[in-house]
Parts: sequence; structure tokens; C-alpha cells
Amino acid sequence: MNILNILTSSDPLPGIIALLYRIPAVLIALTLHELAHGYVALKCGDPTAQMLGRLSFNPLKHLDPVGAIFMLLFGFGWARPVPVNSRNFKKFRRDDLLVSIAGVTLNFILFFFTTLIMVGLNQLIWKPEMWNLLGMPLLNQKDFLSFNGGNFYSIFTGENLLFIQESNGYLSYIPGMFEEYLQTPWLLYVQRFFMNFAMINLGLCLFNLLPIPPLDGYHVVNDIFLRGKLHIPAQVMQGLMIALLVIMFATDFISNLLGNAIYFVQDGVLSLILGIFGLG
Repeated sequence: MNILNILTSSDPLPGIIALLYRIPAVLIALTLHELAHGYVALKCGDPTAQMLGRLSFNPLKHLDPVGAIFMLLFGFGWARPVPVNSRNFKKFRRDDLLVSIAGVTLNFILFFFTTLIMVGLNQLIWKPEMWNLLGMPLLNQKDFLSFNGGNFYSIFTGENLLFIQESNGYLSYIPGMFEEYLQTPWLLYVQRFFMNFAMINLGLCLFNLLPIPPLDGYHVVNDIFLRGKLHIPAQVMQGLMIALLVIMFATDFISNLLGNAIYFVQDGVLSLILGIFGLG
């Protein structure tokens, strides 16, 4: 969810509220992503990150200013990579692959379990009878939990409105319904954090899987499909990263690609979880 669009709207307050929840979510997700890389590298024989103090829970050691801003405003981005010396690996291709997928794997696991928590919280926040109201198509579990759901957006931004249907591109609501069907109001604050945390972890996972140097996806493609034969100098990688940033600023291609991927993956995982618990 693009917070920049919310912040620049006629009423920036919802964007400010969302940003306050997103900041700790970004710090935690980025820190754990880089810790996963460094820890797996250590287990594969490379102590470089440990020796340089990067196996730390201090987020300031892992923040990349530009990547963090992208995470805050757009929901996807990157951290400052932990230093890795692949010469220390026991088996180069295997270990390089394991280190490369460590961060994105942890982010996806965090996204999955956070989605489980969101589903559980949803049962505690709202009165059960709300889900039995007829003729109000948006009052369902999926709309409250989907990143592109109308009621997800309402809770995410603190609008505190219950949207009941969509027609002609507009969401309609009945005043007073939000308070009437709330069962445990204080849990909304907890839910908002987990909404952000789920979104940030999935965005971090999918962005870093792009097969573009120096992102993790490049190493995955190189190790699996090219058998580790592609070696790109650090300066070239920096140039490619700058080119990626230019493309992201100049066009919506990557943003739209990632946005669609995020919605697609989240929809599949959420549908699976709701189906397992009979809430779909």
C-alpha cells in the first residue's frame, strides 16, 4: 500500500497514522532480513558479518537510507547488505544460494505467521453476528484482511468506517456500524501493526527476489540456472542498482509489477488460511 499517495491526499492524517505503525515494522523486518543472511553465512563458514558487528539486533547497523524510505512509503525496499566473503564457504554454490535465500525465506515465514495472527485477531475484534449480515458484500473476513480490501484500508488508515459494498468505483458505508459491531476495540491498534508487518515482510521478500544485481534474486538465478558462472564486479553492481532506482523513480513499471505480485501472493496465502479454518 502506497503511503505516499495517502500522505499527499487532501487529508494526510490517515497516512501519518499508517506511517507511525510502519516505522517499527520496517525496522524489525529489515533487521531480521539481514540477520538471517549473516547467521546463515556464519553457519556456512564465513564469520565476516560477525567480526564486523553486523550480527546485531540494532537496526541502525542494517539501514540503507534510500531502501528504508522506499519501505516506508511504498512497502518494498532493501537494507544495507551484510558483508559476506564467499571464499570462506564450504561449498560455494550451495552456500551462496543458502545465504541468498535466507533473508527472503525468513521474511516470507514472518509474513505467513503474521497473516495467521491477523486472522485470529479478526475473530476477537468484531462481533460474530456481523459476518451473518445479508446484502452487505464487503462485510466478510477476506475484505477485512486483504491488502486491497476496502475494510482493510479503513482499519489500516484509522478511518474507522465499515464499508458494506462497492458501486461505480465508490465504497459505501453506514455511519455508526463500526462502533456497533466492535467487540474488542483496543485490539485494532495491535491489528494495525500486524497489517503493516505482514505487508512489509512480503514486499521485502518479493522485491529482493527480483533477478537484478545485487538483489538476492540475482544470486538465486546465478546459482541455480547459471551454476554460479556469472561474476559481476562490485562497481557494475552499484551501477545496476542506480539504474534500478532511476527506473523506479521514472516509471511505475516495477511498482506495478511488485504491487500485483504482492496482492497475488497475499490473496493465495490468505485464501488458504481462511479455507483451512472455515472462514472463507
